[in-house]
Amino acid sequence: MNLLVLGANSDVAYAVAAAFARHEKASILLASRNMELLEKKVQDLTIRYGVEVSCCYFDVTDFESHSAFYESLQKKPDVVVYSAGYMPEQQEDAQKNYKEAQKIFAINFSGAAAMLEVVAADFEKQGHGTIIGISSVAGERGRQSNYIYGSSKAAFNSYLSGMRNRLCKRGVHVMTVLPGFIHTKMTESLELPELLTAQPEEVAEDIYRAFRKKKNIIYTKWFWRWIMAVIKGIPEAVFKRMGL
Repeated sequence: MNLLVLGANSDVAYAVAAAFARHEKASILLASRNMELLEKKVQDLTIRYGVEVSCCYFDVTDFESHSAFYESLQKKPDVVVYSAGYMPEQQEDAQKNYKEAQKIFAINFSGAAAMLEVVAADFEKQGHGTIIGISSVAGERGRQSNYIYGSSKAAFNSYLSGMRNRLCKRGVHVMTVLPGFIHTKMTESLELPELLTAQPEEVAEDIYRAFRKKKNIIYTKWFWRWIMAVIKGIPEAVFKRMGL
């Protein structure tokens, strides 16, 4: 199995790569912008799991480079994981700085869609493959605390749903991953409720198990399905007065 991880410098991406190395002995290609950090991850995965691991430069916001990037791959992937994400502080950054809002959408949605369309075209032609998009429960309902980030994830959720509907007829599987709180570099400045917060390794194991079972949509940890069902069920007249 050949695994391509896009946005591979995230904590969750590394944990997913490790899970596939551990369980599948997959050949892994890590792709992101920080090559120095990627090379350290390559060494770690190689030593820990004895699998073939390499890395390459990838910038999701450089839309015009996506086709050339994919064509340059010596081994085309069987599984592609999109894990790039960007979540600045809402009030101080995203609301006041249009460039920050633009970056949120470029990384979380539009860049993802541009790159995954390239992957999808190849998988559709081959008649097999799996695309795993790591999104967020934040896309399930807009909240005042992070609605710009949340709306980018809502767009990504809808995109993955449509792609799944299109590609299932061609033997290609698309899985949407909806994590709740995770202890990562991106959330280290936030005060997260311990009981509701997962470690990257827990999320990665959930993703791997769901991949083996060909799940369409997963929540991780599992209880976020029910938390979000409650949040989505709150009437708008009540919800707009809440401080979420």
